[in-house]
Amino acid sequence: MTFELIMASVVTFGLLVYMTAVLLRPEKF
Repeated sequence: MTFELIMASVVTFGLLVYMTAVLLRPEKF
């Protein structure tokens, strides 16, 4: 795996986790 691909995967995964957290607990945001 290339460094760019790894970074893209990490960023995408992070965004998915963040969106899930916002949807599950909107009162915190």
